[in-house]
Amino acid sequence: MLVVRPTRPADLPALERLAGSATPRLTNLPAHRDRLEERITRSQRAFEAEVEFPGDEHYTFVLEDLERGEVVGTATIRAQAGAREAYYTYRQETLIHASQQLDVRREVQSLSLSHEVSEASLLCAYSLDPRYRGTSAESLLRRARLMFIAQYPERFAEILAMAFPGYLDDDNQSPFWNSVGRHFFVRDYQEINYVAGVRSKSFIAEVMPQFPLYLALLTPQARAAIGREHPDHETAMDEMLAEGFLRSRHVDIFDAGPVIKGERDRLESFRHAAWHPVRIRPAHSLPDAEPAMIANQRLHDFRCVVARYALSPTGQLMLSPEHAELLGVEEGRAVLAAPLALPGDAHDPGYDEGEL
Repeated sequence: MLVVRPTRPADLPALERLAGSATPRLTNLPAHRDRLEERITRSQRAFEAEVEFPGDEHYTFVLEDLERGEVVGTATIRAQAGAREAYYTYRQETLIHASQQLDVRREVQSLSLSHEVSEASLLCAYSLDPRYRGTSAESLLRRARLMFIAQYPERFAEILAMAFPGYLDDDNQSPFWNSVGRHFFVRDYQEINYVAGVRSKSFIAEVMPQFPLYLALLTPQARAAIGREHPDHETAMDEMLAEGFLRSRHVDIFDAGPVIKGERDRLESFRHAAWHPVRIRPAHSLPDAEPAMIANQRLHDFRCVVARYALSPTGQLMLSPEHAELLGVEEGRAVLAAPLALPGDAHDPGYDEGEL
C-alpha cells in the first residue's frame, strides 16, 4: 500500500538515494546531505506555520511503500518560486528588424531573461524509484501535491508552474548549456548542475548576458533543445498537459527545458475534486469502481492514497478499514477525492499562454 505524506528527519537516507538516482540529476534535488537535511527542516517549518498567503515555504512530500517499509519517491511544492530571490527563466520572443530604405523586414527569434514566473507556485524536485515507474505511483506522487493545494489555497498562488529537465545528448551533456552558458562559466553541464543545486540558480542569471540571445547565433543542436524535455520525462509532460497545464514561452536558463503553467482552478484535479463523508466497509464488499486519489484534511499529518471511488447511494465514499486507518479518518469524516485517470489524451497546443 502506497501513501504520500510530509517528509520527516528519518527520511534523509531515502532522499539521498532518490536524489542520487534521479534521471537526469536535478538541480532542485541535489545529492548533498546538508542541503537535503535543510530541505526537511524547512518543510517541517512550512507545515507547522500559520500561512495566510504564499511566501518562502517549501513543502516536501515522500511516497512510502508501507509493505516494504521504504520511502520510494519525493516531490516538493515551492509556495512562491521567487520568494527569496528572483526565479529566472528565458522567455522566447520574436523581434522585428526592419529597414524601409532597404525594404527589409525580418522576424528574429530570441531569448530574453525574465523573472515573470517568480510569483507562481512551483511543483518541483520530483524523483521516483525506478521500480515504480509506469505504475499508478507516478501519478499519485505527482498529483497528490495538487490535492494538498486544493485544501489550502491560501498557501499558494493562483498560477502553478513546473520546470521540466531539458534535453541531454548521448554524452549526458546539454547542447544549450554548451552553446550558451559554458562560454561564461567554463564548466561543463554536470559540474555546473551540481553547483547550482548546492547553491542557487540565481548566480547563473547574474553572470549570463542581460541582452537578448539571438537563436540564429546558437548551434543547431542548441536551438533544437529549446523547450524540449528530457526523454525520461515525456510521460510526465503528457500527464500534466492532460491535467490542464499549458506550455509557456518560458524555458530554463540552464538547459532550456520547458516551463509549463496552469491556472489551478482550471486543472482537472481541482475541477473534479469533491468532498465526501466516509463510510467504512470491508474491502471485499466494496463495489468495483475507478481508482481515485483520496486525501484527508490534516495539515500536519496530510495523507493521500489511491483507493476506489466507490460512492453509496447517499453520496458517502466507501473505504476499507485499512485505507481509513491509513488516512486517519473515522466514519462520517470528510475526505477529498479526485479521479486518478485524466480525461482524454494529452496534446501539445504549442504556445497558448492566454492569461498566463
